[in-house]
Amino acid sequence: MDDNRLITITGPTACGKTALAVGLALRLDGEVISADSRQVFRGMDIGTGKDLTDYDVDGVHVPYHLIDIRDAGEEYSVYQFQTDFVNAYNAVRATGHTPILCGGTGMYIESVVKGYQLSDAPIDPAFRRSIEECSDEELTARLASYIHLHNHTDTETRERLVRALEIQEFQRQHPDAYQRMPAMRHLVVGLLMPREVVVSRIERRLHARLQQGMIDEVQRLMEQGVPTDRLLRYGLEYKNITLYLMGRCSYDEMVTQLFTDIRRFSKRQMTWFRHMERGGTTIRWVDGMLPRHELIEQVMRLYDGM
Repeated sequence: MDDNRLITITGPTACGKTALAVGLALRLDGEVISADSRQVFRGMDIGTGKDLTDYDVDGVHVPYHLIDIRDAGEEYSVYQFQTDFVNAYNAVRATGHTPILCGGTGMYIESVVKGYQLSDAPIDPAFRRSIEECSDEELTARLASYIHLHNHTDTETRERLVRALEIQEFQRQHPDAYQRMPAMRHLVVGLLMPREVVVSRIERRLHARLQQGMIDEVQRLMEQGVPTDRLLRYGLEYKNITLYLMGRCSYDEMVTQLFTDIRRFSKRQMTWFRHMERGGTTIRWVDGMLPRHELIEQVMRLYDGM
C-alpha cells in the first residue's frame, strides 16, 4: 500500500515542536515542512525563532521546507501556503523520505489536515467599488453569511475584511478554482506543557532573543524598506519592537507588552486547537515535559499504529 501518512507536530509557542520534529525526521529518514506563517519570510529570523541550527544534529542535516521562501514585506496567504505545502510534500515523497509537518499556525495546520479547498482569488475592482459605501458592520455580517468567523483576523481591518469578502465572492463564482490536497492519512500530535512552564519558557526565550539582537533585526527590516504598517501586521515581536523604534513606547513598556502579547497568543493557539478537535480533528496530545527520546518513542508507536 502506498504510504501516504503525514505526521503533524503542533502545539503552543515555546513547547519544543521543532526539536521533536527533527528527532522524528532523523528516526524516519524524514524532512520537515514548516507550518509557521512568519518563518516563510527572509530576514525575519530571531523574532520568528527559526533556530535553523536545530536542523543539524551530530553532523547530520535534516532538510526543511517553507522557511525563507518570501521576502519580508510580501503578502502570504493560506492559499499560497497550501500550494507551497503540496509542492514540498510531493517533493519529499518523490525522494522516498517521510514528510513531517511542524508548526504552530493553526490555520495552516487545519488547512492541510481538513483539506480546505481555497482559491487564489484575484483583485476585483468592480466588486470593491460595489461595497465602498457599506459599513464595516454590514460587510462583517455579509462575510458571516458565507463562513463561520472563527478567524478573527479576517475582520481586524477594513482591508482584510474587503479581501475576505472578495475571496468568498470569487469562490462562489468559480467553484472549481481550488487548491486540492493530496490524499493523506493524518497523525496530528500536540505537545502539552503546564501553563506555568509555557509562560516561563516564553519569558526566558523573549529575553534571550532580545540579547541576540531582535531589535536590530527589526531596525534592519525598516531600513531595507519593509513598510512599518506591514511590520505592525506581522504582530508580536515585530509589532511591539516597531512601535518602540517609532518612539511610541519605552523599552520597558515594549518588553512588558510583548511578554503579555506572546502569553495571550499561546492561549489563542490552544483555543484554535480545541476548535479543531470540536470540528472532528483528532489531536494526540503528548506530555511535552518528557525527555525527547521518550517523546519520539511515543510518537513512533502512534505512527506505527496508523
